[in-house]
Amino acid sequence: MAALNASFWNGKRVLLTGHTGFKGAWAAIWLTRMGAEVTGLALPPDQTPSLFDLAEVGHRVDSRLVDLRSHGAVGAALSGRVFDVVLHMAAQPIVRASIEDPIGTFQTNVMGTAHLLQALRDQPALQAVLVITSDKVYANNEAGRAFREGDNLGGKDPYSASKAAAEIVVQSYARSYFQAVPVATARGGNVIGGGDFSRDRLVADIVRAVGAGEAVVLRHPEATRPWQHVLDCLAGYFRYLEALATDPAAPRALNFGPRPGGPQVSVGELATLGVEALGGQPWRYEPDPVSLEAQTLAIDASRAREILGFESQLDAPHAVALTMDWYARQAAGEGALALCLEQIERYESAA
Repeated sequence: MAALNASFWNGKRVLLTGHTGFKGAWAAIWLTRMGAEVTGLALPPDQTPSLFDLAEVGHRVDSRLVDLRSHGAVGAALSGRVFDVVLHMAAQPIVRASIEDPIGTFQTNVMGTAHLLQALRDQPALQAVLVITSDKVYANNEAGRAFREGDNLGGKDPYSASKAAAEIVVQSYARSYFQAVPVATARGGNVIGGGDFSRDRLVADIVRAVGAGEAVVLRHPEATRPWQHVLDCLAGYFRYLEALATDPAAPRALNFGPRPGGPQVSVGELATLGVEALGGQPWRYEPDPVSLEAQTLAIDASRAREILGFESQLDAPHAVALTMDWYARQAAGEGALALCLEQIERYESAA
């Protein structure tokens, strides 16, 4: 994998949305480690504990707690600020939550994206904008084929549909208002890593169950997902932003996920690895007959390798081991920030 260009990030004025979330907190820690001046824009953390609080991310960035569903609030939060690059990660990211609250999901994922892009139109120094969507933006017919960037967009559940709609919003704004500034989307796989305490997330559910001495409950153990460690995911996003800011020919949409040709790993297989690493009970199966979750999902990330020289370093077993090591050590009393920085440094050294 091509190493990140730390000199590119040193001193960069970065707007990072979603910095209070799991991936966003990791991104804030890594970006500030490389010398970036980060402004965060997000709602307060929606779970306790949160990596944002445990790692004291608010002390590392200019943290602005704003609801992206409010156009006026977004504009006011960015007024007078100048940014070089933007990484938009704020979202409602849970499929089950989208089924419970479809309107809120569309407001956050679609209109929140539109409000941000509208507020960025007058930025005088902008070099690149990257909007994070999802591997679920593709129209999934359950054929098992890995989706490529040119495949049709779709989404049978509100979360997937909202992310596909966000892709169209981004394309519209890019062509209408940002002809001189590259605005692109990144479609990432299912991300795991230490510090995720969200509701209805597999790794977080495993950690909670083991801590309570219970068996984690799986609804779809046979389902396959493009699992990716948070460091692989973020490294891909950062490399993509470097390319967008320096190469006018950089594509405007890329997939990020496991190495092309790697093995498919089911929910049950990943849960088994997780509970074994933490010494928990075997998982328990409870079917969900009304679920809209796709059974098979895979994305082809070969274009990121061909264009950016980037591919994931960690296969699923290594990603799970690194993730569970973080949780075990944090539960034993080690600091969340120190654990994140240690794993980032090891990842950079391997690259």
